[in-house]
Amino acid sequence: MTVNNAVTAMAGAMILISLALAHFTGQIDITKMSWLWLTAFVGANLFQSSFTGFCPAAMIFKALGLKTS
Repeated sequence: MTVNNAVTAMAGAMILISLALAHFTGQIDITKMSWLWLTAFVGANLFQSSFTGFCPAAMIFKALGLKTS
């Protein structure tokens, strides 16, 4: 695992952990349809893309003509 992948995994995990902590302490209710599901999706996608290399956003940006580093 590279440093970039580790940072991506940590960012995704922190997003998911913060949502879980806020939900289980009663600060937010993620069970209702809300924009928090988008946040959960982004966190899960960050975490899985660090291991698999599959990122839908990267595919979209490549299709739009952006260059990779």
